[in-house]
Amino acid sequence: MKRVKLEKALTFLEPGPVVLVSTFDGKKNNVMTISWTMPLDFAGHFALCTGPWNYSFGPLRKSKECVLCVPSVSWARKVVQIGMVSGEDTDKFDRFSLTALPAACVKAPLIDGCVACVECRVEKFLPAYGIFILQALAVWENPSCQDKRLLHAVGDGTFHADGEKFNFRRLMRAKLPPGL
Repeated sequence: MKRVKLEKALTFLEPGPVVLVSTFDGKKNNVMTISWTMPLDFAGHFALCTGPWNYSFGPLRKSKECVLCVPSVSWARKVVQIGMVSGEDTDKFDRFSLTALPAACVKAPLIDGCVACVECRVEKFLPAYGIFILQALAVWENPSCQDKRLLHAVGDGTFHADGEKFNFRRLMRAKLPPGL
C-alpha cells in the first residue's frame, strides 16, 4: 500500500451514479448534475448533498421536492455540460434539448430518455452538511432506454461506466426485501 493525500479518499468512495436532479421554482424547471447522493434504506429514503453554490439549492429548499433522474452513460457529455452552467441564467431544458415529462406526485419534471426517475419529497435538511433527506414518492423506469449502463463520477473530473454485471440474488435472498 502507498499512502496518498487525504483528498484522494473521495475518489475511492464517490457514492454512485451521477444523477440529474430536476426542480421547479414555481415558474420554471431546472436541472443540476450531482453525484453526491446515496440510498439510506430499502424504504426509499435517499440523501443528497448540495449547497447555495448550486442554483437548484433554492428551489429545493423552497418547494421541498425534486426528481432524481438517472441518465445512462450515453448521456455522459451532456450530463457534464449540464453541470457546467447555472440554471440562474440558462434554461437547461432548452439548451440541452431535454424533454420534461409530468410527474405524478411533485411539480418538478421527470426527464425523458433517462434510465429511471424517482420523485422525492424532502423530509429533512441538515444545514451543517448541506444534506437533504429525501423520501421517494414514485419511481419510473424507462423500458425503451437501450443503454442502461450508469455513469459514475470519480471526483477528479474522470468517470467510469458500469461494466459486467454479477447476479448474486439467490445468495442474498435472505437480505432482500420482498418484491425487490
